[in-house]
Amino acid sequence: MENAKSVNSSRTTITELMIPSYANFGGKIHGGILLSLMDKVAYACAAKHAGAYVVTVSVDNVEFKKPVEVGELVSLHASVNYVGRSSLIIGIRVIAENIKSQEVKHTNTSYFTMVAKDEDGKPTEVPGLILESDDDIRRFLEAIRRKEIKNAYKGLLDDAKTSIDIDQNLYLLQNERCIVKRDRDMESLW
Repeated sequence: MENAKSVNSSRTTITELMIPSYANFGGKIHGGILLSLMDKVAYACAAKHAGAYVVTVSVDNVEFKKPVEVGELVSLHASVNYVGRSSLIIGIRVIAENIKSQEVKHTNTSYFTMVAKDEDGKPTEVPGLILESDDDIRRFLEAIRRKEIKNAYKGLLDDAKTSIDIDQNLYLLQNERCIVKRDRDMESLW
């Protein structure tokens, strides 16, 4: 693999001050602002590795563990965790720092799948990845496992969407917070 690049060659960090216009009605930073910043750092990291234009294909594992406050510095650390033929999985770790108290908190980790495109908008091959540390190897192996789980989940979800028989599964709604009201006559469900 002659045109392979190391993980370190495209590692990217973006740091931004969280300003009042980024806040929601509760005074915390909008999740959408953070997602936009994550997409930006994923693009920068993937494009540096690919040497090409890249697009976001999917975002996995977006879970906001701790709120981000106005006035905090948010740093988004991105690295290439995995490469396929034209795809890259970018791992992003989001850290928020209170400048006054110097408290640092990990707010979330996400994985963006990006695809490199050529001048005609068709997928193009990306350089291989040189794994130089145990962390690089672990992240690559974890990405393979996440891809397997994601594909299995997607298949199960597709099956659930297309093959569910409503009448045979109404009993699943017994302990849920919903009321079934359909136009057709129904006897008591439970």
